[in-house]
Amino acid sequence: MLKHDRTIIHVEVKDSREHFYFGSAAAMFEDSRVKNLLKIKYQTFRTKRICEGRPYENEFVIVRKGNLNTINHESK
Repeated sequence: MLKHDRTIIHVEVKDSREHFYFGSAAAMFEDSRVKNLLKIKYQTFRTKRICEGRPYENEFVIVRKGNLNTINHESK
């Protein structure tokens, strides 16, 4: 049985096709490579309210938000 227990932030760098994955937007802003490409401040990014189907995009990156699916290991 799958469970959705973690949010994941996926960053795709347009020109290099690099992909980065983070557990939160705050963690994403700790990575200087990504932070410099976002070209906005953390507080401004938070107001964008990205979600599945509504990514943040600028000329350098596409930032998507989704769920990390894992297997439920709880005993029955």
